[in-house]
Amino acid sequence: MLVSGLNLKSRWAALEKIVGAEPRVASVAADLVAHFEERSTAQSGKAMVVAMSRDICVHLYNEIIKLRPDWHDPDPEKGAIKIVMTGSASDKALLRPHIYDGKVKKRLEKRFKDPADPLRLVIVRDMWLTGFDAPCVHTLYVDKPMKGHNLMQAIARVNRVFKGKQGGLVVDYIGIGNELKAAMKEYTASKGRGTPTVDAREAYSVLMEKLDVLQSMLHGCDYSDFLTGGHQTLARAANHILGLREEGGKDGKRRFADTTLALTQAFSLCCTLDEAKAVREEVAFMQAVKVILTKRDITAKKRSDEQRDEAIRQIISNAVVSDQVVDIFDAVGLDKPNIGLLDDEFLAQVKNLPEKNLAVELLERLLEGEIKSRFGSNVVQEKKFSDLLGNVIKRYQNRSIETAQVMEELVEMAKKFREAASRGELLGLTEDEVRFYDALATNESAVRELTDETLKKIAHELTENLRQNLTVDWSERESVRAKLRLMVKRVLRKYKYPPDLQEEAVDLVLRQAQVFGESWGGG
Repeated sequence: MLVSGLNLKSRWAALEKIVGAEPRVASVAADLVAHFEERSTAQSGKAMVVAMSRDICVHLYNEIIKLRPDWHDPDPEKGAIKIVMTGSASDKALLRPHIYDGKVKKRLEKRFKDPADPLRLVIVRDMWLTGFDAPCVHTLYVDKPMKGHNLMQAIARVNRVFKGKQGGLVVDYIGIGNELKAAMKEYTASKGRGTPTVDAREAYSVLMEKLDVLQSMLHGCDYSDFLTGGHQTLARAANHILGLREEGGKDGKRRFADTTLALTQAFSLCCTLDEAKAVREEVAFMQAVKVILTKRDITAKKRSDEQRDEAIRQIISNAVVSDQVVDIFDAVGLDKPNIGLLDDEFLAQVKNLPEKNLAVELLERLLEGEIKSRFGSNVVQEKKFSDLLGNVIKRYQNRSIETAQVMEELVEMAKKFREAASRGELLGLTEDEVRFYDALATNESAVRELTDETLKKIAHELTENLRQNLTVDWSERESVRAKLRLMVKRVLRKYKYPPDLQEEAVDLVLRQAQVFGESWGGG
């Protein structure tokens, strides 16, 4: 046994010499940097490198920072790359700069687990390979012989679910292929759940399959100038998708978005293959179309058509799509009106857009945003306008009304918003009083029995009384709720609000008070 142990040790030492040879380490460093940067354009995240010895860890680190000096920083709180390994003050000079005490290691662990921290690459020998969870890690570079349970444990470092992460990737520099197959057999036999790895070639097959589906969906829409066409090509493609019929319970927009998501996931797993690089601009174009179709919040940045086109061309040529840059306004070549409510001139511009389906989509999102910002704190008006908008869009999606008619209805709705938003001045009420006035006036028979002046008086008195009696946690304390309920009932009785409608009115008034929340509570 002793002989075989020594034999194994000498074989390991011989392999370590080959693996740690300076030209080889330099070559691995160059490949690793190029691969990690390429992967980071498709998917943000972090990576771990497993090296064979502590010396090799340091040599690899030095080669990497030769290529990327700005990644290095001697301060453990700064820098994009670190080595985490065991050691002591008596270690040789080569290792000492990378030996940290327990407290600093804990800080490095926190930094690495934080997706926003600039520490993106960690080199280890044995540490952090078991019992260490950093879900934002998406790539594991293996340059050390590993097998069985240890290998599966290492792979698990990149296999944690994380927002925006399409899947973990293992890059093998040492030739662990057979060990990986054996470890996977062991893993599945022991009823391990999930598939630990996906081959980059498999991912490429999925990428091409999904790209084919998206190309078929865009059949009949010429987007061949997607590299140079700028916002007009994007608008043409998005407009085409919005005009597709529903299939399998999903409209064109949903089908395109789902397929593009699968395309993006596959691309992130095979983006370093030359074949995948060949289609990356088209992948970016599909992603940009998806962003236009699905992004709900809209930027208010003013840009000329030239600036829009330049931004979109840049995004597609770099194959990095950000929803901060591409939105529906960029696509149709309009600036978002930065006035509070949509004016007639802007509404006329939208009505005259050649991409009618996209114009409807744009107006729907704008109106949705206006309802939230203008009426978000008015329970009655928000429900009324949300229902109105939902009804028009549903009829449009069911093809029971034509694009021209839906545009007319949405433009009319925008005008109604303006009227509703300025009612306070006409009624002579504050914004808070208008909200309680609306809560009281939802019932037509109450409006008929009481004069408008009486409803205004009730709204004024309720606003004053509730403002004085609300506490921060009133909605969670039953005794306070009961007291407020009685107070609201007393005010309604005082002004002879119809008794059969009182319960409903009280509930609505308290719901409205709850929306005011902390802005009143404790004041």
